Amino acid sequence: MKLFVPKEGGGETRVALSPDMVKKLGTLGFEVTVEKGAGAESRITDAAFEAAGAKVGSAAGTADVILKVRRPSPAEAAKYKKGALVLASMDPYGNEKDVEAMAKAGISAFAMEFMPRITRAQSMDVLSSQANLAGYQAVIEAAAHFDRALPMMMTAAGTVPAAKVFVMGAGVAGLQAIATARRLGAVVTATDVRAAAGEQVASLGAKFIMTDALKDASGEGGYARELTDDEKKAQADLVAGHIAKQDIVITTALIPGRPAPKLVTKEMVASMAPGSVIVDLAVERGGNVEGAKAGAVADISGVRIIGFENMAGRIPASASLLYAKNLVTFLETMIDKEKKDLSLDLEDELVKATLLTHDGAVVHPNFAKAKAPAKPAAAKKAEPKKEGGDA
Repeated sequence: MKLFVPKEGGGETRVALSPDMVKKLGTLGFEVTVEKGAGAESRITDAAFEAAGAKVGSAAGTADVILKVRRPSPAEAAKYKKGALVLASMDPYGNEKDVEAMAKAGISAFAMEFMPRITRAQSMDVLSSQANLAGYQAVIEAAAHFDRALPMMMTAAGTVPAAKVFVMGAGVAGLQAIATARRLGAVVTATDVRAAAGEQVASLGAKFIMTDALKDASGEGGYARELTDDEKKAQADLVAGHIAKQDIVITTALIPGRPAPKLVTKEMVASMAPGSVIVDLAVERGGNVEGAKAGAVADISGVRIIGFENMAGRIPASASLLYAKNLVTFLETMIDKEKKDLSLDLEDELVKATLLTHDGAVVHPNFAKAKAPAKPAAAKKAEPKKEGGDA
């Protein structure tokens, strides 16, 4: 079996494989080829890959398996071997044409971000591994742009008060942001529309705040459901009264397949003191903060809004190690270890949840076009012609 890891483009700093995982793949029967310079941004040299047993070069057209961080472009997909398995974070919503291009290329494309959040798949969950690092890095970036110390400091010259940090959203990224801010000595508060998050926030030493008008908005897969208009207003009122007193705000709210909800209005930003910092971790999906600019730091009346995209990619050496482990652990479930060959089970729950394209078609139910069943010939003759389209 041949496996290829290309160098990422578009400013992506992570790589989809690590030397440790090269060794693991070798025991599974893979011949691994890594493109020259693929790990340079993650401080993994070509020599390190070679020492682990990989070849450095190109095998795009002959590889049975391709591991990537980002989905392949249509031009890349066209170069891959027909029938090849491609594992990556595909980001398919809003990019349906690229998904169709992968189907046309005949590859079996797996969207790693669709991995179900079940016990069996915890070690394959790229969203959690990368969000964990993003939450950590969000606090580091905030501290770097904040012009005061985070912990309380008692000195002979006087006392420096602790910074107040407010984390909006207590998912994986939010909880890590809370933990990191607490380690740095900040006074931390957090909110979430899921009532169950309160215990997790409290366990990290932060104070949980939630409006009484919102009992619970838990949705499927650990995500929050979309709020009603009344719930949105109640939550916004709570945030508006709290945010004005904060030094640092970190927003993490995302709903899969939808634009990020707006949580912080321009009026809320204006209520914060000059020198305050906001980090918008949802900026790639439109952002939670009015005024946030993707890939930049906006300054609105002295309040800095950090809109860095790909926050986990800002610490690629750590992010790549975790991401590579996620991919290889999932790939291992598709290997016949006795024959040392690929064995794709289309009925496996992990495969069904993540498989986007296969055998020349878009197969994921969220993207496959539903086709109405053909009517019997006699029925077609009896009915008048109707205009219609895909459901």
